[in-house]
Amino acid sequence: MNDNDRQFQYELLKGVARTFALTIPQLPAALLDVVANAYLLCRIADTIEDESAIAAIDKCALAEQFIGVVAGHADAHTFAQRFSAQLSTQRSAAEKKLIQETPRVIAITHSFHANQQAALVRCVSIMSKGMAYYQANSSAGGLDNLQQLNNYCYHVAGVVGEMLTELYCEYSPAMAKQKSRLMKLAVSFGQGLQMTNILKDIREDFERGICWLPRDLFRQSGFNLDHLPDRHQSIKFASGLKQLIVTGRSHLQNAADYIALIPCEESGLRKFCLWSVGMALLTLKNIYRKPRFASASQIKIGKLRLLSVIAITQLVHRNNWMTSMALKFWSRALPPSQSVATDTSHQDIESWFNQYKAR
Repeated sequence: MNDNDRQFQYELLKGVARTFALTIPQLPAALLDVVANAYLLCRIADTIEDESAIAAIDKCALAEQFIGVVAGHADAHTFAQRFSAQLSTQRSAAEKKLIQETPRVIAITHSFHANQQAALVRCVSIMSKGMAYYQANSSAGGLDNLQQLNNYCYHVAGVVGEMLTELYCEYSPAMAKQKSRLMKLAVSFGQGLQMTNILKDIREDFERGICWLPRDLFRQSGFNLDHLPDRHQSIKFASGLKQLIVTGRSHLQNAADYIALIPCEESGLRKFCLWSVGMALLTLKNIYRKPRFASASQIKIGKLRLLSVIAITQLVHRNNWMTSMALKFWSRALPPSQSVATDTSHQDIESWFNQYKAR
């Protein structure tokens, strides 16, 4: 990749994923370009999911076309023109630019070697199909149960953890020796980050007519998610929220175990992962302390805390014991973690997608 393409990707990232624009440059040079490209591809898939002006059946068609584009079976210019024409005024200028620049992003994708492209294609395929499924079946009343939440998190984040692990293991022979253990933890790593985002964005999602919370868990706390907009400040809702915070924190503990398996000399990889976990833990802590928050801005990490995560990471990332102490420091005041299951499947959604797109 030449410097112009590298700068092009970085400028796009700054517009649509500021956090990753900060963390991705920490990666080793051999991984920086492909990971940046992967996040841009995922952001295009996210934009399809987020566009409220497009009907679910049309999102499914766009998702299918985008999968073909990434795999090299469909024309990127045709996709970009089709999708750009359907974007609403709610989309930011950066998002619109990303969609318009899809052909150049894809040209970079196809410049990577075969194994890297295969990892990206698998991720985009599973993610896009999962997003289409949950958009077509979403409601303001929440998901049926915690297993559905697990499956949703897998399709939008866990599969990203798998993709990154594939790329890491190909890059590092030492990590490749730990691949089976890393893969088991990768899904949980992604789920911990995604659950944090879901909890942070509860109110904003509801205003869009969507709720990703599990009905069964809140029912056990005596709260009906149909009452969420009016009674989200109730003690019963806070009780259900606490249980999800415990689950999210438990997944982030698995993320900590994942980081411990990365060789200490892989400074960039460890910093990249540790920053994400540190920010997620601090966000969970803010939610735990203020369960009656009315908007994401009320529990957002302040700039000083973000800088402290970066500074502490810089000091401890090369040592597993010191890294563990930093994670405990960021986790203090959160309820203790518990064992969590990460069993997920995407085969049922594959079948649904094939039937739905044929309508």
